[in-house]
Amino acid sequence: MSLWLEAPVPDVSPDSATELWKLETQDARSQARGGDSCILREEARMPQSSGGALGMRLEAAEPKALLPRAEAIPEPTGVLSEEQIRLKKLKRLEEEQAQATSVSPSASSPPQVLPQLSPEQLGMIEKLVTAQQQCNRRSFSDQLRVTPWPITPDPQSREARQQRFAHFTELAIVSVQEIVDFAKQLPGFLQLSREDQIALLKTSAIEVMLLETSRRYNPGSESITFLKDFSYNREDFAKAGLQVEFINPIFEFSRAMNELQLNDAEFALLIAISIFSADRPNVQDQLQVEKLQHTYVEALHAYVSIHHPHDHLMFPRMLMKLVSLRTLSSVHSEQVFALRLQDKKLPPLLSEIWDVHE
Repeated sequence: MSLWLEAPVPDVSPDSATELWKLETQDARSQARGGDSCILREEARMPQSSGGALGMRLEAAEPKALLPRAEAIPEPTGVLSEEQIRLKKLKRLEEEQAQATSVSPSASSPPQVLPQLSPEQLGMIEKLVTAQQQCNRRSFSDQLRVTPWPITPDPQSREARQQRFAHFTELAIVSVQEIVDFAKQLPGFLQLSREDQIALLKTSAIEVMLLETSRRYNPGSESITFLKDFSYNREDFAKAGLQVEFINPIFEFSRAMNELQLNDAEFALLIAISIFSADRPNVQDQLQVEKLQHTYVEALHAYVSIHHPHDHLMFPRMLMKLVSLRTLSSVHSEQVFALRLQDKKLPPLLSEIWDVHE
């Protein structure tokens, strides 16, 4: 804190021959610190006296200002200077950093209790993986029954377009049959009423198909392989009559799923969770469906915690993909409607499962 101090004007004797104006701006403390003093200008004049004697008189120069100069003085007791405040802040910051360093190891020192897979969960996961592999092998045997992809000199001919559309719809039928076979082997599925089984399959089929499609995505060639030998890129999907608004989301979702690098067990559990969604339309026993889904969610959480112990976001990322599938399902409904406008008739199984009424 800076203060302006008024220095008292010294008394000058009237008998003195010298008029002195002196500006004092320091006290004993400022003098000890080497403070500045006001400058006194004196002029010596040597006038000639009538007797020839030499006399001297000092005449003090008139000061230009009577206001004292600002001087830095020591801070009063109890008031911190700016430098002291700065040093105090630095010290407090160092103490906080030291405390944070000491707290971090202790906070992470207690060992985290990771979820453990129970014998029942292990048996369930093994059953799911085995069922999925069996369904895949059975679908491979249907390869010869699928209409072959046309190889003609005129790919834009009506016959070639119809053949490509039939090829894709028959691949979709094989995929639906595979999903139904897998669902029947899910623990708890057959205990539901027939109405609830149908309701769950009709609305989850396209989402499970997209999950299976993502498993077959090849990031190198940006293509998707069906039935082991049939590979298709975006252009092939378009040639089969699908819209770009549906094709691009399929490939983007497949690419994102491929980046997660899920194994067979994780895919099987994710598919089971998708099937057992109690909020599907026309589901009657929602409470039972929720209980079944919770069983698979717990198993997936424990499995992911064990196999990805350093990636705490893997489990929520996987569940978020199910949210993305709901969006893709809506896009698929628009695609089906567009096919009807193009007068492309779907096979009876697909028409029934996608609620297409001719």
